[in-house]
Amino acid sequence: MQFLVFGYDGKDDKAMERRMASRETHLAGVLKMKEEGKCIYGIAMLDEKEKMIGSVMVMDFPSRAELDAWLKAEPYVIGKVWEKIKVFNAKVPPLFMGK
Repeated sequence: MQFLVFGYDGKDDKAMERRMASRETHLAGVLKMKEEGKCIYGIAMLDEKEKMIGSVMVMDFPSRAELDAWLKAEPYVIGKVWEKIKVFNAKVPPLFMGK
C-alpha cells in the first residue's frame, strides 16, 4: 500500500534546531528505505522565505500498521520535529514509478 505522509514542523523558536539535530539520522533512514523500496519520494516543505517547515513523503509499506511502526521510529517523530502528521492512502501511477 502506498501512503502520502505530511509531517508539519513545530512553529516554536527551537523547531529548526530540532530539525537540524535529527536531519542526518532522518536522511540516512530515508536512503535505506529508498533502497528497500519503502520510500518512493520525499521533499521538504518551505515557507515563503524558503525555510523548511515540514516534509512530504510518498511511502510504500505492506500495511498501515507497518507505516505506523516506521513513524514510531522516525527520527523526526522521536526528535519532536514533526508537530502534526497527516497520512493519506495513495496510489502513484506507473507513469511516475518508472515502470
